[in-house]
Amino acid sequence: MPLGIFGFMALWSPFFLLALAFITVVYFLITIKWRDSFKESKKLTRKEATYFILSMVLLYGIKGSPVEIMSTILFSAHMAQMALLYLVVTPLLVLGIPKWVWKAAVELPVVKQVFKFMTKPLISLLSFNIIFSIYHIPLVFDNVRTDATLHGLATIILFLLALFMWWPLLNPVDDDIDLSGLKRIGYILGSAVLLTPACGLIIFAENPLYAPYYDPQEFLKALALCVPVTTLEGLTLTGPELFTDMSTQNDQQLGGVIMKIVQEIVFGVMLFNLFFQWYRKDQEKQEKLSYDPIDPKLTEQ
Repeated sequence: MPLGIFGFMALWSPFFLLALAFITVVYFLITIKWRDSFKESKKLTRKEATYFILSMVLLYGIKGSPVEIMSTILFSAHMAQMALLYLVVTPLLVLGIPKWVWKAAVELPVVKQVFKFMTKPLISLLSFNIIFSIYHIPLVFDNVRTDATLHGLATIILFLLALFMWWPLLNPVDDDIDLSGLKRIGYILGSAVLLTPACGLIIFAENPLYAPYYDPQEFLKALALCVPVTTLEGLTLTGPELFTDMSTQNDQQLGGVIMKIVQEIVFGVMLFNLFFQWYRKDQEKQEKLSYDPIDPKLTEQ
């Protein structure tokens, strides 16, 4: 069946698009027009604006486009959605918001205490990966994916935990976080290792684990979270097999593989960037040492 049977509102979420557009307008008002109201502010850079706009575009692409409905039909689409949301959109958002805006937000009384505790490297590393693994326990997953309130809470909690996880690596404002050099590499490798058990369980499970992808009643409950009930009442749906030729088992395995591959790519980019920074600093150090102490214009032979 084509996805068009669910209607324009369900497929393209125009209200979500308007909400993101409103957030983007507020972002530029704060960072450009209202920035003089902050004690410490700097001109918005092109890189920051690009990161933020890209995060908003990706956020709409994975939560406001047909991908949202596809994530209720295919487990692989769900895992791709989660991988992009928590491993790509979140760091882009952290980098896209200027440091002086983050500093103003983090310095708020309650927020300051939460960030101080949750962004400790060990806490931030364990919290996201543990909650992510718990989320994918079949009993938990089945209830979250078929209940609007639980689904919304789970998405927000995981998003915040992902932000805390990225914070020590990107470190926009907190000078108390000492995560550099080998510690940074250990942090990245630790996150990759901690996510492996959940992905392994999904990839190597002998049977389908999640009811919304093989049980018709649970499937309809999950669809009701993103498709109007009036639309569903006029349709006769028996399960994901109406929209794909892929078996539930293969779809589940593909989902685990996608999550792991995206993680490896993202963290691989982080490691490459880290080694490049080391190389650049080493080159700068060598250039400084190469100047002759008597005549700076000459270099040591």
